[in-house]
Amino acid sequence: MEVTPNISGKKKISDNIKSSIFLSPALILLLIFFLTPMLLTIVFSFTNLALTGTQAQNLKFVGFDNFVQMFNDAELYNSIGKTLIFVLFSAIIGQCFLGFLIAFLMKGKNSTFRRAIGITVIAAWVTPEIVVGFSWVAFLGDNGTLNSIITALSGIEPIAFLFEYPMVSVVVANIWRGTAFSMMAFQAALDDIPLEVEEAAVMDGASRWRIVRNITIPIVKGTITTNLMLVTLQTLGVFTLIYAMTGGGPGNATMTLPIYMYQQAFVSYQLGYGTAISLVILIIGALFSLLYLRFLKVKI
Repeated sequence: MEVTPNISGKKKISDNIKSSIFLSPALILLLIFFLTPMLLTIVFSFTNLALTGTQAQNLKFVGFDNFVQMFNDAELYNSIGKTLIFVLFSAIIGQCFLGFLIAFLMKGKNSTFRRAIGITVIAAWVTPEIVVGFSWVAFLGDNGTLNSIITALSGIEPIAFLFEYPMVSVVVANIWRGTAFSMMAFQAALDDIPLEVEEAAVMDGASRWRIVRNITIPIVKGTITTNLMLVTLQTLGVFTLIYAMTGGGPGNATMTLPIYMYQQAFVSYQLGYGTAISLVILIIGALFSLLYLRFLKVKI
């Protein structure tokens, strides 16, 4: 009777060792490609790290100087504002809402229709960001497709969309490219809702909107939260699309935080200040995630 616990204990230790061995490659990769860069970013944000000049040969700890500089940097506040506008309209309102709407309208349709719409939307998502950027520049340019259509139909002079409406242009381009991810996430969640639940609500006389509000959304609430987090974090880091379309301009009209961080780190060569700005992006992403969890009351 006393031998059984020892055998059980040895088996448990053996299982833990086996689990650690199997998990070790993933943990090592996580340490190398995630934790190490994050720790280096935090460390470098407290230094005067630079690419050129005397500072490049004299790396030293500068305490909170980079963060004090940020608090007095009006351009940084402008970039934070532009970033929040870009995330709000292109990720939260654009991609999430449009992705949910497309998935909802496709629910229950025949497979051929769903496949055709799915392939069309996903085609934009799998297109490289730089290609999407140049495609939208060609579409919105003075001699682009959109202006050709407008001029042919109404006789109006070509509109310089990228100069007169730069933020709207990059927001629409990002919605066009990123909606597919939300659509696929919501499509999987909506397909898991039992038809019997919705049919029972219809028999009780519930309207379409009431079914969506009281049944559909509560059931897929977890998916909504996860999708909001992923889309927001992805949109916070969008660089190539905006840089290819406007370069952050005209002026600073589309100067989001990634663009401003790039300019400080690789145009002004102030890597220390650039890494400090990257921490602001990290903090904004964390705040958005906490807000979603609290607002949607999802437990993790």
